[in-house]
Amino acid sequence: MSKAKGDFSQGSVVKTIFRLAIPIFLAELVHLAYNIVDRVFIARMPETGTAALTGVGIAFPLISLITAFANLAGMGGAPLMSIARGEGDNDKAQRIQETSFTMLLITGAVLTAVMLIWCPTLLSLMGGDEETLPYALDYFRIYVLGIIPVLIGLGMNPFINGQGFATIGMGTVMIGAALNIVLDPLLIYTAGMGVKGAAVATVISQFVSAVWAVGFLVSKRPIIPVRKLRIEGEHLLSIVKLGVTGFTFKATNSVVQTIINVTLKAWGGPLSTLYIGSMSIINSIRELVMCPCNGVMSGATPVTSFNYGADKPDRVVTSLKTMLVSSIVIASVFWAIMVFAPQWMFSIFTEDQALIELGSKCGRIYFLTFPLMAFQLTGQNTFVALNFPKYALFFSMLRKIILVAPLTIVLPYLFNMGAMGVFWTETLSQIIASVACFLTMYHKIWKPMRLRAEAEKKAAEAA
Repeated sequence: MSKAKGDFSQGSVVKTIFRLAIPIFLAELVHLAYNIVDRVFIARMPETGTAALTGVGIAFPLISLITAFANLAGMGGAPLMSIARGEGDNDKAQRIQETSFTMLLITGAVLTAVMLIWCPTLLSLMGGDEETLPYALDYFRIYVLGIIPVLIGLGMNPFINGQGFATIGMGTVMIGAALNIVLDPLLIYTAGMGVKGAAVATVISQFVSAVWAVGFLVSKRPIIPVRKLRIEGEHLLSIVKLGVTGFTFKATNSVVQTIINVTLKAWGGPLSTLYIGSMSIINSIRELVMCPCNGVMSGATPVTSFNYGADKPDRVVTSLKTMLVSSIVIASVFWAIMVFAPQWMFSIFTEDQALIELGSKCGRIYFLTFPLMAFQLTGQNTFVALNFPKYALFFSMLRKIILVAPLTIVLPYLFNMGAMGVFWTETLSQIIASVACFLTMYHKIWKPMRLRAEAEKKAAEAA
């Protein structure tokens, strides 16, 4: 039954994608909910809420950098495992998975040591000041203690989903998320721990999630289990080459968010705390918007990879169409909400009217061209799923490093935009990067695959 569940070369492609995507989406939604709950509870702390939220926002770039290492193994190893499975080589698939798991353990241990030593300096460089730095340190010093379970939970879940066990993958996220939602108010308010309580809740929750994921992978249930720790040079290189795309995406988020925080602090004047707080909430809203899109992409990736390995171009093309159409619809719905009713979204996170008013204005600009994100997601995800690491890496760097980082610095100087120029950066970079990424993917992959599928269909009909 397990093998039948993991065979993505049979049955409806669309149904298979959504069978995987729905549990992944629900898991991401609950995971996002506990991240939002963290920020909502922190933002509503009496008297210190806005400063505390801004302080935790200062720590987000470092958290993004940490999770980037989960992407290095997960987004690098899981598609390669699926391709190997499509080729019928389960032994190779297992070696890839075990190499990825060992990578995560070693990386987590190194990161824990480095972050514990350097976190005060790093948080100061990222915009922390005498008002916000204490909150950032209170949160991040505790968060660092949970780096290994964070990496294991996030990094190994794509391997569980990639074998067709999306419900188990959903459990990895939902168990930890539900526990975090329960612990947050108890530790923040009842125990009087404040920001530290939110961090403790996160660490406990991630530990439980990691135990769940590892417990499944070492059991007899998965098609491809984890049986031992190993690092195989050949597979390590392939994992890193492909995974560097996901790593770069997250790591550049960290770099860019640091630049954004520093720029907003420099140009915001007396409103700098509100501008940084607005961006923190916008990031939370963006995560909410991306949640269903990521569910579809995560459901489609193993299906696309498996059928690419099995040499079924017609099913690959159907998978690409499903990714594009679904993400366009989802992104357009959220775009309408953010353009016409941003105050409603911001009021979920804070009761500070000044923050709601300024954040709504910034949010309209930030999300102005958001539906184009569907084209970039489809292109980027396809390059990863089909093991085109050079293209995946370039387009991952294009938007964040080549476009967003310099535009964030330059636009505030133009047309008297000031701090608002930071938010216009997202709109401009979205247009350029999305069009370039999708057109390249279409001509490099989609069109050749479509022509091959049509040729095979004609040959079959003629026979």
